[in-house]
Amino acid sequence: MQAVTERSRTTSIHPETRLGMVELTVADLDRQVDFYQRVVGLRLHRRGDGWASLGAGGEDLLRLVERAGARRVRGTTGLYHVAIRLPARRDLARVIARLLGLGHPNYPTDHVMTETTYLDDPEGNGIEIYVDTPEDGRWSFDDGTFAAWDAEGNPRSGRDPLDLDLLLRELRPGDVLAEPLPGATRIGHVHLHVADLAASVRFYHEVLGFDLMGIADRWGMAFVSAGGYHHHIGLNTWVGEGAPPPPEGSLGLRHFTIVAPDAAEVERLRERLTEAGIGIETTDQGLLLRDPSRNGLLVRSAEVARAP
Repeated sequence: MQAVTERSRTTSIHPETRLGMVELTVADLDRQVDFYQRVVGLRLHRRGDGWASLGAGGEDLLRLVERAGARRVRGTTGLYHVAIRLPARRDLARVIARLLGLGHPNYPTDHVMTETTYLDDPEGNGIEIYVDTPEDGRWSFDDGTFAAWDAEGNPRSGRDPLDLDLLLRELRPGDVLAEPLPGATRIGHVHLHVADLAASVRFYHEVLGFDLMGIADRWGMAFVSAGGYHHHIGLNTWVGEGAPPPPEGSLGLRHFTIVAPDAAEVERLRERLTEAGIGIETTDQGLLLRDPSRNGLLVRSAEVARAP
């Protein structure tokens, strides 16, 4: 008989769970690879026939798969943005200075607990590039709405323009703005368009076991995470309740990756998914499945994620 462990009894996902590579369908691989290197600052790790993997020198963070003639379909579920987390404010300063120098539209924002900028790639995929700043304040989802306070307890909107004068003071003489993102760069979170907020929360919280960080019903959004992080997955109904999934082969999200710390945790999640009647495809990379809004996700162990 299999031993009953503390992890097998708990309903929460393992606190060391994090996000990994995001895979996108693209129409013009050359253009997208150039953008993610030259504008975003990722490195090209590998390239094959019709695909490319990029990152910051460690595990892959982004995989682009080309489908000629693929098009963007609006008003569907899918990716709102993929969020690239940097290790330090100086790294964000370098990214924003590079974007400003290139004249690429971006929207620096102060979320109190994070400092960030938003932009789109040439095919309309949303990108957030951010650094965590928990020392600057906190968020709350009390009474079904979002609220934020700075470190002194003053109310903040949580979406003020970022103080670029202050941020850019992080730069030092001789900093090379074209320098790739540092090796400690990770996928911090993904934010998804979903068709039904309650069903999505049930899937990610009650089935997979992510901790529910809050629901803002008035805004049609919710955050879930592992290990007390502000959010690993954002969910919203901003394209409309009941939004359909994009047609097969459309531009955008193929799947994002949930990285469990070990194979035992992957197996525990498989059991939970099976008990809930969720269809799973077992691949050499991990467990491939879809959430209630047909957004794709891959569950894999950290050992697989680090494999070359």
